[in-house]
Amino acid sequence: MEIKIESLKKIYGNNTVIDIPDLTLKSGELIGLVGNNGAGKTTLMRLILDLIKADDGRVLSDGKAVTDDYSWKTYTGSFIDKRFLIDFYSPEEFFDFIAEVYGIDSNALSHRLEAFMPLMRDEIMGTGKYIRNFSEGNRQKIGIIGAMLIHPKILILDEPFNYLDPSSQINISRLIQKVNKEHGTTVLISSHNLNFISEICDRILLMEKGIIVKDLENNDGSAEKELQDYFERG
Repeated sequence: MEIKIESLKKIYGNNTVIDIPDLTLKSGELIGLVGNNGAGKTTLMRLILDLIKADDGRVLSDGKAVTDDYSWKTYTGSFIDKRFLIDFYSPEEFFDFIAEVYGIDSNALSHRLEAFMPLMRDEIMGTGKYIRNFSEGNRQKIGIIGAMLIHPKILILDEPFNYLDPSSQINISRLIQKVNKEHGTTVLISSHNLNFISEICDRILLMEKGIIVKDLENNDGSAEKELQDYFERG
């Protein structure tokens, strides 16, 4: 599923925080979004998900503007921050809620959750805790699992490696690759972790002050040195 950005601008006061004339995220690509703090990565994701209003331009998902046609919501999984969670639910209730919204029956839900058991490590399911009472790392895991449960055609994750220990980071990176390869999912992930981004992404977008300053093909990690050189000069 393709995402196309046309003449997209977001302005706060006198500050233009997004200025992207033209950008296409092709169907089935695994795309990394990198940049220093304040580069506009999260703002771009929020515009793609129609969480904030653009001042100019538009975002198209499967050829339809996200502000005009809401069918994209049926095939898009996302986790930007903990506000995407329902704090007074247990993880089981949260996953059941997602399954009900997306028409996933109980058998299919149980089968899909099995794939995430190594990531959950008996720390999430069956604990009797509300989501609000989990650590930031486990809340992050719950949100990411919820985004992936629907087998999305588009997956958008903002800093998915935050708050996670090294084993969980590796597990998450493998799950992202798996959903991309097995379901042909178009994936957009932002991260400060250049190692993981360079390892798993086919293409890397470098943002600075709301502008895409580099659009790099990443064959076998070929973009990593160019990115490191850029940030070292920074």
